[in-house]
Amino acid sequence: MFGMFGLNWQHVQRTLAALAVLAIGACTTLAAAQTASPFPGVGRAATPKEIAAWDIDVRPDFKGLPKGSGTVAQGMDIWEAKCASCHGVFGESNEVFSPLIGGTTKDDIKTGRVKRLTDESFPGRTTMMKVPTLSTLWDYINRAMPWNAPKSLKTDEVYAVTAYMLNMADVVPENFTLSDRNMAEVQKLMPNRNGMTTDHGMWPGKGLGNGGKPDIKATACMKDCATEAKVASFLPDHARNAHGNLAEQNRMVGAQLGADTTRPAAPVGAAPARPAAPEARPAAPTKAAGGGAESAAALALFAKHNCTACHAVDRKVLGPSMQEVAKKYASRADRVEYLSGKIVGGAAGAWGAIPMPAQSLPKADAQALAQWVASGAAK
Repeated sequence: MFGMFGLNWQHVQRTLAALAVLAIGACTTLAAAQTASPFPGVGRAATPKEIAAWDIDVRPDFKGLPKGSGTVAQGMDIWEAKCASCHGVFGESNEVFSPLIGGTTKDDIKTGRVKRLTDESFPGRTTMMKVPTLSTLWDYINRAMPWNAPKSLKTDEVYAVTAYMLNMADVVPENFTLSDRNMAEVQKLMPNRNGMTTDHGMWPGKGLGNGGKPDIKATACMKDCATEAKVASFLPDHARNAHGNLAEQNRMVGAQLGADTTRPAAPVGAAPARPAAPEARPAAPTKAAGGGAESAAALALFAKHNCTACHAVDRKVLGPSMQEVAKKYASRADRVEYLSGKIVGGAAGAWGAIPMPAQSLPKADAQALAQWVASGAAK
């Protein structure tokens, strides 16, 4: 039959074989293209372990909440060691951050709406007055606390700290255990659980609040604009640095830069002053007083009892450096006893406006830390 059209059978066979090879090659190329990275040569796919480390968010319906539990009593111990230095023993402090506890009543727990939020005469707004969802509280503590070591709390510790906060706000009793199994029930007791609203037009869609209408009515205007802002008042210079230099109090996470409050505020219209360069750190001694082993042990206690939340060895954080403390009390013969007493009992006024709360740690640990500081606080 092929001869009728002048075709050579061997030529046809070779052509069909060549087409088959091309088809196989095309399929292989397509498969490779489908599995290849969309950005060749840039990065790699995240491993399941890496994804799990970042996929930690907890939704309002508690999806993503890990299994675990913690008691109010356990939370109190963790709070005093890692939270009280910034938030106060009862979460009421307004020295470092805004207060967390206060302003809620038993009636608020019944109604789910904090009455004092609409009371203009009430002096402040605490976290427990505002937060409507328990998942938000748990999630923030889990990902961001303590402020100097985010994500360092274990799951059961997060449950315990959250339980202690709820107890301080009279939401749960002192013998309560918070867990992934009863979070939804405790949500029904949140003082401001009915305080949320979507009636503000921030998101489109008929299912959200006011039917998608914008929350403002305005027209774009690019004429008659003010050429210069007029500032009515400034924070007095004597109060600007009342709580220490803000430029030195930022977490080592993120790009925020605090104002250098050791300098006067820049005049209106002037370029903001750049934060002062950090002071050169003194060279660490080659050998700690009393031997390197003693210094290493003291530094381990310094980290264990979360002293690093407010102090560093050789630079000011919220409180003075340990070497500054050593220098100030070097002439006291009773400095070990004096410093150990301050570590356990707390202090106020000696180093500025921010007080140091009492610390719950064994007496032997306090003595070891005091001895280390009294010997010069070597690294």
